[in-house]
Amino acid sequence: MDVELPDGRIIQDWSWVTTPDYVNAVAVTGDGRFLLFRQMKYALPEPSLALVGGYLENGEDPLTAAQRELLEETGCISSDWQNLGSYRVDPNRGIATGHFFLARQVTQVTIPNADDLEELTITYLDQAEIEKALDQGKFKVLAWAAAVSLALRTLG
Repeated sequence: MDVELPDGRIIQDWSWVTTPDYVNAVAVTGDGRFLLFRQMKYALPEPSLALVGGYLENGEDPLTAAQRELLEETGCISSDWQNLGSYRVDPNRGIATGHFFLARQVTQVTIPNADDLEELTITYLDQAEIEKALDQGKFKVLAWAAAVSLALRTLG
């Protein structure tokens, strides 16, 4: 892709990556436990703690996508959603925008119906445990670590 700089110069054949925008939700139950996954991802050498998340469907609002993903992946809903911000993954290469949310008062209403290809296990951590996991690098994906950090800051 050719990119035009503000001064009019053109950079030819600039590397540009197009991927869909996505959501991640930090899910917290009424008793303060964080609902997470332990899972493998293709580019990771070992399992990672992971968040609820996925791509936005065509024309879908980020909050609607986060609510859909929470229900599909965990069978849970939340009565209390807070937007933690939207962030461009790589502003020099395109990529996508990640939309982060905090879902509180999460309760299970049905069995999960995720169509993920990766194997995952649902796990719960209390606030001290998730802070320790973050400090120890147990979240192997930057977006997940960032969303957890934002959620912990919001929760105080």
